[in-house]
Amino acid sequence: MHEGSTRRAAGCVYVYFVGSNVVPLTGTLRQKVLAANEGMAKEALRVLGLAYRDLRSYDKPETEQEAESQLIFVGLAGMIDPPRREVRDAIVTCRRAGIKTVMITGDHRTTAEAIASQLGIMPRNGLSMSGQELSRMDDKELDAKVESVYVYARVSPEHKLRIVKSWQRKGHVVAMTGDGVNDAPAIKASDIGIAMGITGTDVTKEASSLILSDDNFSTIVAAIEEGRSIYENIRKFIRYLLASNVGEILTMFFAMMLGLPLPLVPIQILWVNLVTDGLPAMALGVDQPEKDLMEHKPRGAKENIFARRLGWKIISRGILIGLCTLGAFWLTLRIAPNDPGQLAKAQSVAFATLVMAQLIHVFDCRSSRSIFHRNPLQNKALVLAVLSSVLLMLGVMYIEALQPIFKTVPLGLKEWALTLVAAGIPTFLMGAGSVWGGRRNRNRRSMMTKSANISA
Repeated sequence: MHEGSTRRAAGCVYVYFVGSNVVPLTGTLRQKVLAANEGMAKEALRVLGLAYRDLRSYDKPETEQEAESQLIFVGLAGMIDPPRREVRDAIVTCRRAGIKTVMITGDHRTTAEAIASQLGIMPRNGLSMSGQELSRMDDKELDAKVESVYVYARVSPEHKLRIVKSWQRKGHVVAMTGDGVNDAPAIKASDIGIAMGITGTDVTKEASSLILSDDNFSTIVAAIEEGRSIYENIRKFIRYLLASNVGEILTMFFAMMLGLPLPLVPIQILWVNLVTDGLPAMALGVDQPEKDLMEHKPRGAKENIFARRLGWKIISRGILIGLCTLGAFWLTLRIAPNDPGQLAKAQSVAFATLVMAQLIHVFDCRSSRSIFHRNPLQNKALVLAVLSSVLLMLGVMYIEALQPIFKTVPLGLKEWALTLVAAGIPTFLMGAGSVWGGRRNRNRRSMMTKSANISA
């Protein structure tokens, strides 16, 4: 529209003023019109140029070009479609999350830049590009500049498609939104095509992967946050179950390698797998996201589920759980190694230590840092699952009818003290290592900053 207003003014030869005076459109007046046009565009207005021609004084024009000549310029009209208040906050959230938002529009360049600046898409001195400039570039030149451009104006459907493919060639995951038929090719080519559910055309909806029922950009950001939360909960689930199972396996394996009696009988292992592993793991699946979830950079499209040291956390925690369980078993057994009653007590201590170590570990799985980073009582379902597992464990140890089935005996205060200390050691060691590692990284960054300041 803005470009049309400029073309209209260029086709005018007269200016109509109030008072029915029609005067020639001189170069000075033309510059005033164009300056007013540019000023309105900088205020994020879409500008229409208004002009007319008195056909009564001339022969009927035969072509469109002839009809748009000898015009009398009347004035400019500005329109604005104010963005929703929540869009700016959503764009800020995207930026913190490592997601770059790019505006691709058919509006005039100045209008697009003004809107992008208001929304926080385009920083000060940020680059913009017009469709004409884009047409003069080949794909190699576009790839060199695409990551530094924030606004594309006066673009065609072909330009949108080229922009999407250029971002993909640079290794990025691209989400494209749109509502018109001309957006469909780019939406289809993008990794995640998003159509508007209210204003979107049927063609665009068919080409898209997602449809926004409310046409609200902030809904996309909410969906990204939900997706990240689900993915992290899957990682928590895997971390807890695998570390717990590694601990169980290594407890039995180390005991056999050392020639010790079995620390756990089969029914106890089955009980742990069904109750201690199952209930807390399901509660982790509905865990609340961490507060800084949207401040993490996006994961790579080819990232392995065990990336970001998850595999190391599983193995190291499993080893610690296994060693501590076996240690508690051995310390109890060594009091009277040949006494069958002492063996049953040692197995009960190993059973309780393994259960408690896993139940403490489940709270550690809620954070990528340590158990001390989050409020352990925030996830009510998890707290309830852990309490249920503890009560069931006490039940099989203190209800006489269940003791012969699960091969357990009641434990005294000394045994419980040993059990709780041994169960807490893995979390204490991992937490201390995480804190120490965090301090070392902060000190390293501080040293690098000081070195850079000295060099500067």
